[in-house]
Amino acid sequence: MESYMNEGFVAVKAKHSSEEALQKWRNLCGVVKNPKRRFRFTANLSKRIEAAAMRRTNQEKLRIAVLVSKAAFQFIQGVQPSDYAVPEEVKAAGFQICGDELGSIVEGHDVKKLKFHGGVDGLAEKLCTSVTNGLTLDTNLLNRRQEIYGVNKFTESEPRGFWIFVWEALQDMTLMILGVCAFVSLIVGIAMEGWPKGAHDGLGIVASIMLVVFVTAISDYRQSLQFKDLDKEKKKISIHVTRNGYRQKMSIYDLLPGDIVHLSIGDQVPADGLFVSGFSMLIDESSLTGESEPVMITKENPFLLSGTKVQDGSCKMLVTTVGMRTQWGKLMATLSEGGDDETPLQVKLNGVATIIGKIGLFFAIVTFAVLVQGLVSRKLREGTHWSWNGDDALELLEFFAVAVTIVVVAVPEGLPLAVTLSLAFAMKKMMNEKALVRNLAACETMGSATNICSDKTGTLTTNRMTVVKSCICMNVKELSASNASSLCSELPASVVKILTQSIFNNNGGEVVVNKNGKREILGTPTDAALLEFGLSVGGDFHAERQATKIVKVEPFNSVKKRMGVVLELPEGGLRAHTKGASEIVLAHCDKMINSSGEIVPLDDASINHLKTTIDEFASEALRTLCLAYIELERGFSIEDNIPVSGYTCIGIVGIKDPVRPGVKESVAVCRSAGITVRMVTGDNINTAKAIARECGILTDDGIAIEGPDFREKKEEELLKIIPKIQVMARSSPLDKHTLVKHLRTTFQEVVAVTGDGTNDAPALHEADIGLAMGIAGTEVAKESADVIILDDNFSTIVTVAKWGRSVYINIQKFVQFQLTVNVVALIVNFTSACLTGTAPLTAVQLLWVNMIMDTLGALALATEPPTDDLMKHAPVGRKGNFISNVMWRNILGQSFYQFMIIWFLQAKGKAIFRLDGPDSDLILNTLIFNTFVFCQVFNEISSREMEEIDVLKGILDNYVFVAVIGCTVFFQIIIVEFLGTFANTTPLSFAQWFLSVFIGFLGMPIAAGLKMIPV
Repeated sequence: MESYMNEGFVAVKAKHSSEEALQKWRNLCGVVKNPKRRFRFTANLSKRIEAAAMRRTNQEKLRIAVLVSKAAFQFIQGVQPSDYAVPEEVKAAGFQICGDELGSIVEGHDVKKLKFHGGVDGLAEKLCTSVTNGLTLDTNLLNRRQEIYGVNKFTESEPRGFWIFVWEALQDMTLMILGVCAFVSLIVGIAMEGWPKGAHDGLGIVASIMLVVFVTAISDYRQSLQFKDLDKEKKKISIHVTRNGYRQKMSIYDLLPGDIVHLSIGDQVPADGLFVSGFSMLIDESSLTGESEPVMITKENPFLLSGTKVQDGSCKMLVTTVGMRTQWGKLMATLSEGGDDETPLQVKLNGVATIIGKIGLFFAIVTFAVLVQGLVSRKLREGTHWSWNGDDALELLEFFAVAVTIVVVAVPEGLPLAVTLSLAFAMKKMMNEKALVRNLAACETMGSATNICSDKTGTLTTNRMTVVKSCICMNVKELSASNASSLCSELPASVVKILTQSIFNNNGGEVVVNKNGKREILGTPTDAALLEFGLSVGGDFHAERQATKIVKVEPFNSVKKRMGVVLELPEGGLRAHTKGASEIVLAHCDKMINSSGEIVPLDDASINHLKTTIDEFASEALRTLCLAYIELERGFSIEDNIPVSGYTCIGIVGIKDPVRPGVKESVAVCRSAGITVRMVTGDNINTAKAIARECGILTDDGIAIEGPDFREKKEEELLKIIPKIQVMARSSPLDKHTLVKHLRTTFQEVVAVTGDGTNDAPALHEADIGLAMGIAGTEVAKESADVIILDDNFSTIVTVAKWGRSVYINIQKFVQFQLTVNVVALIVNFTSACLTGTAPLTAVQLLWVNMIMDTLGALALATEPPTDDLMKHAPVGRKGNFISNVMWRNILGQSFYQFMIIWFLQAKGKAIFRLDGPDSDLILNTLIFNTFVFCQVFNEISSREMEEIDVLKGILDNYVFVAVIGCTVFFQIIIVEFLGTFANTTPLSFAQWFLSVFIGFLGMPIAAGLKMIPV
């Protein structure tokens, strides 16, 4: 079975499967009872083709618009007045431009129209907004704005109601055939025996069908609601906006034309808009235009399109067009209908269902043929083969119904759907534990993870940073809230001035006053820590910003590991400030400021002193940053790059970022679970080693290496050291990508990788499971990730791994349980038909058995919560068989026991229970049916553990399991004792009930004995 699945059903990967692979396994699914239900949680390939075609059309349109826009620059002087007239309803609302006109300006890159409307400032005026203070909070005006220009949401398909799921459950081909059988049975039965006696068989089948349909629909509807809730969470994206003069975080879905949005590296542009001000703004438009070359956004080319990504720089943007008026909105509406890729387990279990379905179909046809042959033989013996009556027709119909019901039981349609049920349950629970799953397959893949490559800052540490040490003018000082202000008095005034100028200007953060009138620091934790330090030494953020003019910004990125700005000084001249990785910035310095505040050459003794200081700070697990500046010559142009040498060192600061509580324990859990944790960071190697030792990541036999050294290694050297690498410091995104690729391809590891920056996207994409940070992560990183860690905590990653293992094992338990029922039900009915000419289990009884093993079994076993014991075993890895030898041992052993018991009851039951008289066959068949069901009930309990003997541990913690078992037993009593006329059963005596339950219970010690057999 495993080899058959490997041929056609394994080409589908957890990520980035080809359309051919997705189509191939669909074509291989030969026996499908209900395609609408079976393929509900799979990608809609036809809708995807539509979306791809639309994307190509958009790309062509936008490419032409950009070319026309470039050509228009040459003829901009000859602008003729446009014949645009403001619609009356827009005027009445208080605006001077309509949504269609705004859309045509940005989407068409129409420079001519933009110039006619007075540029960005003119459009802001017509939209009744301010490029400085943003929109006012006047509710009436905001509502009118929304009515005229729309909301920033794209059209989504209508959520499906409960009755749609009932209708889809009724599309099951076998249930339809059984419905026809029931209808014919009703007609013939009533004609033969009258009402109501003749209607019992037909009504029994109808009632069973309706019960199956409604239980299935309820289960599916609940799943759809869970996915709907998760989709809402996935779409929660916030962005910085200025409204009413205050900068605040807002949902992108609340944006309106006229809003002033702040964009920075890694953000996705949330709506169409125009550049107001900013620096080094590079936009990746490939998602819309297909062009791989990034576009530089300036005042001359101010057009920003929704859905594009900020590759570098930062800016303020005026929102002009939102929602379905943008090309991105239209594209997203189409893409959402394409659905998510199916997961490898769903595909594998579709393969299992197909194989068993074909076997079941074969057995059903043979069973029907044997039963018909038995009837014909009997009539031949009796000599009545030429005279057929209503009873014979009803008997033939019952044979046909049994054959169809064998297909119902034999085709385990619930297998792939159990995966979805388990994943939906796990995703919902993981959401409560601060992990948002974006890609369904990540849940199951995480269970096989053998390696976690984790960032340091914010994941292993708290990301709450403070400057605790400094080395300025060669003097090392420990800082605290009480003594930071004294540093100001100890330093020369000129040094304090250059220090605060560097901190406040060369910084991506801001000091603002919030709505409550309190001071608030915005920005990354590093920027915020430096701003807090600058304020504590007596600096004034706003005074410093107003005193100089920033003319160029080179934002921090993980390749250069530094940030730079160029300032125009009030007395004239230009000065560049830089800050970044201490040893890198220090290498660019040739001067320093001494204790007297004088600039002196940087000699060997000073360099050694500073390097020793950096090492000391780093060995105390502090992040170190070096601040430096350079006076620029008069010939410097803004188009030039900021120099990389000739700097004067201002000083070094040590920033404390404490290790998160519980990280050391989580790393130990990973180690016991066979998961290797590696730290990959851009920080100093000594800082990284100190933190890694504190977390328990770096051991005595592990290697800590720097990115530049790693890059220089030859292939043979890499193969030797990669398994031992536990810390990689000063790494670039490319180093992380290389490490992940080697681990996955060369060493066949299943790798989970964390990332937060834009440059981490390739590694997140390459990894088996990409984990983005919810707080520190950029939108680009989140979009490339499979799971978003909402609290940025390493312990949450371990929780994801535990849930992943739980999903995998729960589905294995369910498969083991269902295949046992399949095998026994098939063999019992087939052998009985061959040997006795009758089937002991009727259509109604088989439908009930089908519900126990399918929908109810999935609910009970696929929703078991994870236990700590799961993290005491090695992971499955990349090459583990899904249906393991342990499962085959349990399936075959339990099936053999159940078959032997039922065969023994068929052969010797009448003698043992002294059954005679006209009802003896009915009593025996009821006894067999009851015993068979209780065998499944106790087998379901045994299936809670595949290898452990204690299957009752924690059973009461899973209320779903207890409820399912309780309902199964309750309804079984009702069916046997009170619904005999419909279900072909008769009430049993206490002794018969006791024996049925006892035989079922015996399956548990037998299952325990089987678990002792080594495989």
